[in-house]
Amino acid sequence: MTDNKSPSPDANETGRVVAIGSDHAGFELKQAVAQVLEKMGYQVVDFGTNSKDSCDYPDYARQVATAVSAGQAGRGIICCGSGIGVSIVANKVRRVRAALVHDAEQASLSRQHNDANVLCLAGRSTPVESLAGIIDTWMTTAFEGGRHERRVKKIEVSRAFEQGLFS
Repeated sequence: MTDNKSPSPDANETGRVVAIGSDHAGFELKQAVAQVLEKMGYQVVDFGTNSKDSCDYPDYARQVATAVSAGQAGRGIICCGSGIGVSIVANKVRRVRAALVHDAEQASLSRQHNDANVLCLAGRSTPVESLAGIIDTWMTTAFEGGRHERRVKKIEVSRAFEQGLFS
């Protein structure tokens, strides 16, 4: 697993780079996520944490979301105890559409309808046995565009207004 926190992949390779992170409660699931991604042939950039010692999920969620927003990674996967905290943090970063997912159907819909680029998982309730199916579905499902594209664009416009980029 790569622990390089400043990947500089070729633009064509960015889609093969996945940033991952977790807090202590999502640590074991994050380790399993890394194994699944590597078996699928993705380059994994692990932003931590690196143990089950108590830590603060916003620190790791923000790093993963920022890497995706900046184009250093094509996608991101973040784990915490419930998945809720990391999804809240990630969705505060511009150009990030984070989805808390519990099964392959939600993974598919998050990609088809929301063009989610960050997957959030619950370390306390996501069965490791279903992880490969969730990740494979999420990584391989395309965004449908069409009416969904109009809706997704409205998310980013709202963020721009909140940040004072438009008056």
